[in-house]
Amino acid sequence: MKILGIESSCDDTSAAVVDMTAGGLAVLSNIVSSQIGIHRLYGGVVPEIAGRAHAENISGAVYGALEAAGAAPDELSAVAVTTHPGLIGALLVGVNFAKAFAFAHSLPLIPVNHIHAHTAAAYLLPDPPEPPFLSLVVSGGHTSFYAVDSYVSYREIGGTRDDAAGEAFDKVGRVMGLPYPAGAAMEELAFAGDLKYEKMISGEETAGRGKGRKKSKAPRRISDLPSPALREGLDFSFSGLKSASLNYLHSAQMRGESVDTELFASDFTAAVASGISSKIAEALSVSGFSSLVLAGGVAANRHLRAAVATECERLGAKLFLPPVSLCGDNAAMVAAQGVYGYRNGMSADLYVNASAYD
Repeated sequence: MKILGIESSCDDTSAAVVDMTAGGLAVLSNIVSSQIGIHRLYGGVVPEIAGRAHAENISGAVYGALEAAGAAPDELSAVAVTTHPGLIGALLVGVNFAKAFAFAHSLPLIPVNHIHAHTAAAYLLPDPPEPPFLSLVVSGGHTSFYAVDSYVSYREIGGTRDDAAGEAFDKVGRVMGLPYPAGAAMEELAFAGDLKYEKMISGEETAGRGKGRKKSKAPRRISDLPSPALREGLDFSFSGLKSASLNYLHSAQMRGESVDTELFASDFTAAVASGISSKIAEALSVSGFSSLVLAGGVAANRHLRAAVATECERLGAKLFLPPVSLCGDNAAMVAAQGVYGYRNGMSADLYVNASAYD
């Protein structure tokens, strides 16, 4: 069973072919045409420019994916396409191309929720999860817990009330002077900052020997940043963390003081990773599940992966981590979710439309 997947929810035009065999799901091709170079000029995604770029790239991505997979249209079982949520102009390009392709080749059309597709990236692992399980999707627009009751049944049990983790990384990174998207650059700065903090710990311990001083477990952080985890329930709020970060940076600038960006990146990243991972125990308890999938673009962040892995190990929960290459927006995850949608009889007619919302 070969499924063609199409993804155009934001600024990546992607097409992929995924095959379901007795051994599981196999990615035969996964073409991603990135627009980062275009949007970096503006410090973020410009919706209208994104839509036009998708229109230019969509045909080449789809037929490139078919060629790379060695698959002809008549070998496909269905076409899966992201219909929601996302940028409406960008989504319309993928949805309309998918409708035309499905109609031309008499193929079923499978609508896919973009956030569910992120979770489905875990189905492409050699040892994939089987529902039910808990999914934590951390991306530019979402930071949410989902109870995945079946391959096609998702229940959101917690989420962000305002900004998402990825958006916070980008907005704070832009003020720090980092290129868009800021996640990768912030992560490298954070690792350098982590090493500085370790040296500070080592220095304090050495200075304290023989003088009656207690060894410090951790040095005082240069910025006092709030946690994005709300005290009650499974929700998050990143607006406070973002505002506190921007206030710290702007205040230092107004005073004419320089900020150690490496230490600050370590502070900010630690606040995000620890805040998110602090809710895992409660989320597992509420869902009643014993395994977790960490997915979404921010799931590529090594600090977050490590924090979540440490917490799952402490709780005795099994963790599934999609490879970094499948954390960002891509059509292989759309096709993977489409496989199970197709197997469960989910299809749409040619009147299906895109939606910016869940």
